[in-house]
This record gives sequence, structure tokens and C-alpha cells, in this order.
Amino acid sequence: MGFYLLTYLLTLANDTDVDYGRGPWIRKLRMDLSEDVIEGLHLAGDSVHIPDQSFLLLLRIVSESIVDRRPADPHLSAKKEFGSVDRGTLKQVYAALGALLLEAAKLDKDVAAVSQVLEDCKFSQERIKQLIAVYQQHKQPLRSVLSKIGSNLPHVVDVDWRLDYYIKNNNLEKVSRPVFLIDLKTRVNASEETETVQIACTQDQLQDLVGKLRDACKGLERVAQL
Repeated sequence: MGFYLLTYLLTLANDTDVDYGRGPWIRKLRMDLSEDVIEGLHLAGDSVHIPDQSFLLLLRIVSESIVDRRPADPHLSAKKEFGSVDRGTLKQVYAALGALLLEAAKLDKDVAAVSQVLEDCKFSQERIKQLIAVYQQHKQPLRSVLSKIGSNLPHVVDVDWRLDYYIKNNNLEKVSRPVFLIDLKTRVNASEETETVQIACTQDQLQDLVGKLRDACKGLERVAQL
């Protein structure tokens, strides 16, 4: 039940055999929730299987486990709040709630879209309100966590530069040469935060860099024409 395996939940949430032209409205949201997740959400919305007190605690544990990237308590099912809950049901609901939060955050779904999924899974209005509050509170941290999963490289979203003129070096020797300082603003996946990569180069080095970038662009153009 640990949440270190976030990629497991992402796999669980992705069902590639979805026919978006048919089926319930929940599929038309393109959230790609698998049948196991949908079944788990139905259980999560049923107070017979998950009492109100257990639902609130479980929702908090799920969201905090993802955001903090730590495993849940291995003795979770032994907590007194979950005493009447079947262990198998608890695991399925735990995974389903996590998958929903991750998938909704990954696709940047709004409150209305998530609420409609919950309504389709027979959630009461009170439980919808509780889950939406957690989703709104943790949406950006969830997107930050997702941005760190996988092998996607940062992409450049902006560039700043300035020209400095070095008169002397650290040994007080006369240098008299220009140095270009280039700041590449990068972002990974859905993260809202940017990081800066700074490059310092001479005029010759800058010309060499520009030449290589032009070669790369021409290479992409040739590939696109194949």
C-alpha cells in the first residue's frame, strides 16, 4: 500500500483500451480511469463499505502520502478508524483515490470535471465536497510530484542574455574581452516552476553554439519531411 510506487498508480490509472465514443460519461472525460479504479471509487463513495470517519482519514493519508512521496503506514488497516473496513476493500479504495487525484492533476482537470466523475461513482455531495477540497489544496504539489516522474527532459521556455566586458582576470592581468552570459529558463512536464541554467561563453563559443543549434534545426526539418 506504499506510495513510493507512484508509477504503479499511473499505470493503474491508464487504460489504453478505452473507446471514447461509447460508454458512460466518465470515459468521455478522457481521464483514462481503469475499471479497477472506477470500481474502487464506487466503493469509496459507499458509506456501507467505507464509513464517513474512515473516508476522511483515508483521503488525508492518500493525499499526504503522494505529496510527501512516502509510504503509507504498513499497519494502516489496523487503525481503529478502519476496524470495520474489509482489508481488500481498503487497499482498493486507497489505490483508486490516489489514481484519481494523480490523473486529475496530471490532466489539470477543473473542479467540475472531477465532481462529475465522483457523481458518476455515486458519491454523496458531502464526500464530493471533501474530496474536492483536498484536490484543490494539493493540486499544484501533485503536479510537481508528477513532473519528477519519468524520463522527460526539461524544455527551454525562455532565454535571457547580457554582455559583460572583462578588463582584468583574478590575477589582475589585462584581459579586455567580452563574455556573453546566457540564462536558459527551463521547465519539466507540468511543473509550474522554472529553473535557470546559466552559460558563460566568449564570442567564438557563442558563434559555435549558434551554428550547432542551426544544424540541429535543419536536422529536425529533414526528419519532418520524411
